[in-house]
Amino acid sequence: MNSPVNRLFLENAVGRVEEDVHGFIRLQYHPGPRNSNSWQALMQHAKELLARQGRGLMLIDQQRMAPFKPAEQTWLLEQWLPSAIVDGGYRYGAILQAHDVFARLAMDTVRTQARDLHLTYRYFTDEAAAVAWLLAQYKA
Repeated sequence: MNSPVNRLFLENAVGRVEEDVHGFIRLQYHPGPRNSNSWQALMQHAKELLARQGRGLMLIDQQRMAPFKPAEQTWLLEQWLPSAIVDGGYRYGAILQAHDVFARLAMDTVRTQARDLHLTYRYFTDEAAAVAWLLAQYKA
């Protein structure tokens, strides 16, 4: 008998978005610099999948991610996050922390500035713990 597999929604040079078999969205960043258009397309597809799925749960794998540029931070904070929350129903994000210290610092800046949004983030170094936390949010 075959085990269920994640359903790929989009993959480009920046990363991939999947619907995980456990009922959440999985966003994984590829290493290296990001093209702005490709990154925004990846994020828009993640938002669309969040809306379609309706649970508001996303695992964000930033382990190999390059640091956000200031313009990316601004777009994320001012455009994508508010829209993902309102239009996509985004509520809980489990983040697998970047190995790159500057990428962690850039994400920490985003998290600090996004405090007033109705969104809960939690950081993890272990994927199993991140998945368990996400699934607990859905059941809560």
